[in-house]
Amino acid sequence: MANIAPFRALRYDPARVSLPDVVTQPYDKITPEMQDRYYAASAHNLVRIILGKVDSSYSPGENQYTQAADHFLQWRREAIFLHDAEPSLYSYVQTFVPPGGKAELCRRGFITLGQIEDYSANVVFRHEQTLAKPKADRLALLRATRAHFGQIFMLYSDPKAEIEAALGSGKSPHIELRDGYGVLHQLWRVSDPEVTELVRDKMADKKLIIADGHHRYETALNYRNERRDAEWAAVRGDLGEHSKENKILRHKPQQLAPYEMVMMTCVNMDSPGLTILPTHRVVHGLDSFSAGALCEEARSYFSVEEVDPAISAARATGLLREAGHAGTAILGVTANRAFLFDTPKCVGSNLFGGLSLRQQSLDVVQLHKCLLERVLGISEEAIRDQENISYVRDADEAFSRVRTGNANIAFLLNPVRVQQVRDIALAGEVLPQKSTDFYPKLLSGLTIYPLE
Repeated sequence: MANIAPFRALRYDPARVSLPDVVTQPYDKITPEMQDRYYAASAHNLVRIILGKVDSSYSPGENQYTQAADHFLQWRREAIFLHDAEPSLYSYVQTFVPPGGKAELCRRGFITLGQIEDYSANVVFRHEQTLAKPKADRLALLRATRAHFGQIFMLYSDPKAEIEAALGSGKSPHIELRDGYGVLHQLWRVSDPEVTELVRDKMADKKLIIADGHHRYETALNYRNERRDAEWAAVRGDLGEHSKENKILRHKPQQLAPYEMVMMTCVNMDSPGLTILPTHRVVHGLDSFSAGALCEEARSYFSVEEVDPAISAARATGLLREAGHAGTAILGVTANRAFLFDTPKCVGSNLFGGLSLRQQSLDVVQLHKCLLERVLGISEEAIRDQENISYVRDADEAFSRVRTGNANIAFLLNPVRVQQVRDIALAGEVLPQKSTDFYPKLLSGLTIYPLE
């Protein structure tokens, strides 16, 4: 079902640049401070293309997207980027210690081209909703540069790890670097036709779930449709706009053009190295907030246990893990009180509207629907617009905000389980925003896929 293909990646020439100085985190993880650091690191840092600064000195017709296209063209002319000689897959290994963890983990994947599919084809599945503004931004960049600089993070199932075994990683890597988070990134180019064809065959019956990159995937899909329309404009004229032949050609091209593919990293969801971190919620700006009222009203929805208000973030994380081993566990911390919410009482009720039992079983859904919306009175729209809520990965930071008086309450969560992501995505459903944080991120700029 999944159609993948090796490709001749465009890659930074290590003889011209220092790779750690030019590759970046994904564009949506780059803060203004990180952007400044990337700009200072190298005149050829990829941030100038994927997230360029808006410059007041732009002449009419210029913007960050035209500047990105100019940089890309100039760097290609200067041979800052070089094409690999042979079509290849790229074995990609990340070695890391997750935040708050102690043991070193290893996540293996491979970079490839994958055919862009409509969700209705049941080949590629999403697990979260997308927003119009980020997609418009990425589409403007793609139109200007006609290239993909980062990979869509895709999950597939391979319990026997046959694909990882076929790719291997015995020799010295072609790329090796450590990022600002201490993650070791290693890349091997695999160009043996027998190996690449074996991987293609084994991937052919796989379904792909987007882990990260929903906005970029849907941008690639929209761009594909734009290019299809443009390419077949003449055909519509020759065959007649509503002819049967035209409809076949429009929706099922006989040969795959470059814009029919997108660059992705495929990772086995059955791998022990696949790590999802929780994203905690910090509530602020509620003038009438009362910890006591929260505790009493929450008893309508959960069993509530008051715990040591001086609990540390590390101990809270451990307590959550223990309490949530077989079910729900949410920890709420205020400036001087702390509560453990578990054993939900409303699953299966009309409180959750049309959400399936799969979705209702998620701690994050129960937090949003019961505690945030019902008990605290924060509307779904306000949550979506982040009016009274912030999203924080680090539990210590969440605790600090409430204990310094900068927030009303912090809600700590366990991470969503991979099986939950899989079941919900394959059922055609989605999780709430900021439900999953796959760690570590895939670096942008390791490989580039130019469409022309």
